[in-house]
Amino acid sequence: MGKLAITGGRPIRRKPFPAWPVYDRQDERALQQVLTGRNWGGYPFPNERADRFARDFARFQGAKYGLAVANGTIAIEVALKAAGIAPGDEVIVPAYTWEGTVGPILLLNAVPVFVDIDPDTYCMDPRQIEAAITPRTRALLPVHLGMCFADLDAIGRIARKHKLAVIEDCAHAHGGRWRKKGAGATGDLGCFSFQSSKLMTSGEGGAVITSKLEYFERAQSYTNCGRASATDRFHHRLIGFNYRMTEFQAALLAGQLRRLPAQAKIRLTNMERFESRISRIAGLATLKRDPRITAVAAYQYVFKYLPEHFDGVPRAAFLGALEMEGIPCDGLFYEPVYRSALFPVDPKDFPALSWGREPVDFKAVRCPVSERAAYEEAVWLPHHIFLGTAAEADGIADAVEKVLEGVAELRGLRHPAIERKAMSRAERPRVEKRQW
Repeated sequence: MGKLAITGGRPIRRKPFPAWPVYDRQDERALQQVLTGRNWGGYPFPNERADRFARDFARFQGAKYGLAVANGTIAIEVALKAAGIAPGDEVIVPAYTWEGTVGPILLLNAVPVFVDIDPDTYCMDPRQIEAAITPRTRALLPVHLGMCFADLDAIGRIARKHKLAVIEDCAHAHGGRWRKKGAGATGDLGCFSFQSSKLMTSGEGGAVITSKLEYFERAQSYTNCGRASATDRFHHRLIGFNYRMTEFQAALLAGQLRRLPAQAKIRLTNMERFESRISRIAGLATLKRDPRITAVAAYQYVFKYLPEHFDGVPRAAFLGALEMEGIPCDGLFYEPVYRSALFPVDPKDFPALSWGREPVDFKAVRCPVSERAAYEEAVWLPHHIFLGTAAEADGIADAVEKVLEGVAELRGLRHPAIERKAMSRAERPRVEKRQW
């Protein structure tokens, strides 16, 4: 029997962390009002609560216009369409992101072009962008990841030079600010997710924000079955779909927005306390906080496990042991999209991948920083475990230290917890116990 919980020792933590999502009696009353009012859906568009939430959220993020939609992936599709992305156009994206960032590009019969990430932030590396630009490039799609922002200053300069749209994927960045401007409000459009794990959630849901009326009108029409926008100043007519948000989702999100600032303060305080401990541990590294980030969106806390400092003990063993100590964690939270089992692209299904060129072969793409992050070093801790007390934040750090002090016990160890941590999200069992 060893000292680590995974080898038979006593775990650091047995008590569950604070439950996520959070709700209160005010949320219950709002849902009951929607239920008894029988005005449940997204039509007439925009419905009352969805319209009010979208306006409040856009104002909170510093944009003029907001649109509530069915989920975050659709938010990206709507934003791409609003920006005028057409079949055959190329959109530059970071390789290290969720597949839902990239799928909408293909669904519009456009072409995703992958670039690598900055090893200091895990966000799109601006130094890789210009080499990827071609005469077909029409947009840049940076992703703000973890607690970091993509370098919007450098990305903006490149976009202006080449006359490209900038669409920010802000699925991790609710409440975050770059140079005192909210996430999604620096680029042409910003896209948000309200899926269950996000900093604000209605189970599913999304939002698009912009300060350009023309983009807002296109986005509204595309979301509302092609109907003209209420303002209709630009008279765009296009085929649209029903991508509207329900009033139940909007009722929940009003409460989520109300609670976000207080929750963000608790998370950030506890994450900084945790970081002050692990930043002193040889073999771990933290992502760099850019001083231009004037408000941190405290989503999953991400740090680096460097296996070469632990005699090659793989990250999966560290993660399995950490979870057995009672700390929810992940490594293959993301992987390079071009290598994901959730990205089975056949050029026959997406004609633009072959227009005027050899068919795009995503299997030939290589982004080494993204691959190292995904398969060797990135450690993701869910945000809800930092909603507790300072003592609980210390307990998370205690568990990390305990596992690393006993890392020799993990060499060659086979255990179901380790095997699960070696699987990508696409490979894991269909039914998996939630960590929140």
